[in-house]
Amino acid sequence: MRHIWIALLFACAVNLPLAQERNEGPANEKAQKTYREALEHVNKHMTLAAFDEFKKADKQDGGRCLPCQRNIIKYALAFHDWKSAEFAADEMISEAHKPQELALSHYQCGIVLFQEGIDKRKDEIFSRAHEEFSKAVATVANFPAALYSDGQALAHLRQDEAAKAQFQQYIKIAKPDDLSRRRAQRFIADPELARARMAPPFVVSTIDGKQLSLDDLQGKVVLLDFWATWCGPCRQALPHIRNMAKKFQDQPLVILSVSLDDDEQKWKDFVTKNEMTWPQYLDGGFDGPIAKVFAIRSIPHTFTIDSDGVLQDEHIGDASMEGKIKKLLARARELQVAEKESP
Repeated sequence: MRHIWIALLFACAVNLPLAQERNEGPANEKAQKTYREALEHVNKHMTLAAFDEFKKADKQDGGRCLPCQRNIIKYALAFHDWKSAEFAADEMISEAHKPQELALSHYQCGIVLFQEGIDKRKDEIFSRAHEEFSKAVATVANFPAALYSDGQALAHLRQDEAAKAQFQQYIKIAKPDDLSRRRAQRFIADPELARARMAPPFVVSTIDGKQLSLDDLQGKVVLLDFWATWCGPCRQALPHIRNMAKKFQDQPLVILSVSLDDDEQKWKDFVTKNEMTWPQYLDGGFDGPIAKVFAIRSIPHTFTIDSDGVLQDEHIGDASMEGKIKKLLARARELQVAEKESP
């Protein structure tokens, strides 16, 4: 599940554009060839080979290849290669010239350190992440993603009041349609959630035209089911999903099936024919917005999210989830009763 958090953080980073001339690739001729080979490996899903080639291209370019460095960080985080990730982040900082570039470089260095802190559970690393996020905000004050991430770093350091202050500042400058605004409000009310492995926020329009937001489902257990009509194992798993939808239809459970089909009519016909009456959403493929943020690489792929929005379980392939869901539903019902009884 760590890849979800990485994908979400990199999605946040697009708020600050970099200078166009620094996005085109390496300047060195040998590095350009190596960089193209790295991109070919990416297209073939040969991630380890791509990672090695990006590192090689950056070295050939004298440590000045920004797109190489960003990809090194991306893959290093996935492989838990903290040394390579930190080295690339430091290169980005040393090569940054404009305020926006410097702020984004510090932010991405903070991402590296924060993820390393989660992996190693060391406060010293969270403190370094906080320092990098602080430098990003000091360089460009209007940087919502850095404020949000700094709030999370401070929360992991158990500095709850400081964390709340950063989340409050984030809320003030974040766009009204920013999905993380609602999440930040929840973190302010309950800092423990900022230390939890929360599912990424999202909003989708289902097949019947209804809008479904993860944070609106607070208090309910969510089963997120990634599938496609062309996927044989997905079709085999369908009866299990259908049975759970029927069995728990009166319980605080929402099943959302996210299709990676690209043929809308074929998808609609399949849903109707197979009586898939629970919420359905068409994401359009592995590059779809929801599939990207959940880092989907294979299907069927399911995520179980508790009533607080915390990721509890993940399965690739057809697997029995009923036992886990029963436990989460029992807790959700207990919380509902406690809420009704509270003054």
